[in-house]
Amino acid sequence: MVMPDTLSVRPATNGLFLSRVLLSDFRNYATAEIRPQSQIVVLTGANGAGKTNILEAVSLLGRGRGLRGAAFADIGRIGASRPWSVNGDLSAPHGTTSIGTGYGDPSRGETARARKVRIDGSAERGTRVLDELIRIVWLSPALDGLFTGPAFERRGFFDRIVSSLDTAHGGRLAKYDKLRRQRTRLLGEGRTEPAWLDSLERQMAQAGVSIAAARRDTLACMRSILGRTAANEERLRLPGARLFLEGELECWLDDAPAIEVEERYCGVLAGSRNHDAHSGRTAHGPHRTDFLVHHATRNMAARLCSTGEQKALLLRLVLAHAKAVELSFGCAPLVLLDEVCAHIDDDRREVFFAFLATMGSQVWLTGTNRTLFAAFGADASYFRVVDGDIRAAQGND
Repeated sequence: MVMPDTLSVRPATNGLFLSRVLLSDFRNYATAEIRPQSQIVVLTGANGAGKTNILEAVSLLGRGRGLRGAAFADIGRIGASRPWSVNGDLSAPHGTTSIGTGYGDPSRGETARARKVRIDGSAERGTRVLDELIRIVWLSPALDGLFTGPAFERRGFFDRIVSSLDTAHGGRLAKYDKLRRQRTRLLGEGRTEPAWLDSLERQMAQAGVSIAAARRDTLACMRSILGRTAANEERLRLPGARLFLEGELECWLDDAPAIEVEERYCGVLAGSRNHDAHSGRTAHGPHRTDFLVHHATRNMAARLCSTGEQKALLLRLVLAHAKAVELSFGCAPLVLLDEVCAHIDDDRREVFFAFLATMGSQVWLTGTNRTLFAAFGADASYFRVVDGDIRAAQGND
């Protein structure tokens, strides 16, 4: 396929756009500001300079613990006298909003050791308001071992996709985990009063079935998008992907309505009390579900594929996730791609970049070398990151 020397980047009129990001005492940054002028934002610099820290800061403008999943107490700059903060000016089809987030600052009357959110300068109670404003999708090297790692990592990855489409999902997960811990504690203490456990297990069943149903709905959405976007991914030479959920409740919902699955799960929980009391864990439930991916063309589980094929499958999933968010949220999300060139062969990089330029999303990319992104030409905003300092790149810098 013949590609032009530079790519024409479509303005992100149907997507989210960050025109300014300000970091204070965040990771290796005392203070730093970045003002992108384009839909494509490229950050280059040596390993360890702080490129991923910028993506993490952007990811924390949304709900959750961000790209790294780090504890908020561990994000602040070492030796800083103030809590960390991130502020961003976000444009969307419905208008422009200033989002601020950070660790609680007692000097401002805020509770220490708690995350705070400000919208247009006003303090908010909790982070739920962010669900109405912003969606962020990312791919980082930390996900490279997803298909060969433990099931809880794949389950967490998929639950993040679910939560981006169904904002109540995180609350269901938290409720279910709280109930499961309560049941484990009661069983471990030998407190087996049937009425007490029956009530607790009933609540677990209701939350658990809701979790499984939301996962099934998202799986159906992702499967549909993967089918509808197959031509794009074929052009990018990304492999076809088939997705599965391997879990009791999810399978039971194939054959029975939710109310019957709740009753069945209640019976399973009651019947496993002795076993769970001795093992100290709950043997059955949505907390044991696995998310599985197969290479469609080769009809092979992703865990058995080559490293290159696994990276390509991950990229396929992230692109499908971005499209699912756009359809659900009504607006293309921010897309963060950390060291994405490691996932793309040299001979298809320009084709992939051409695809990114037409997504409608603002895409943030990192890499060690500016020449990797030459196909974007003057249509991208380039920044050079040097030891905690962000500079607008000049020429081939």
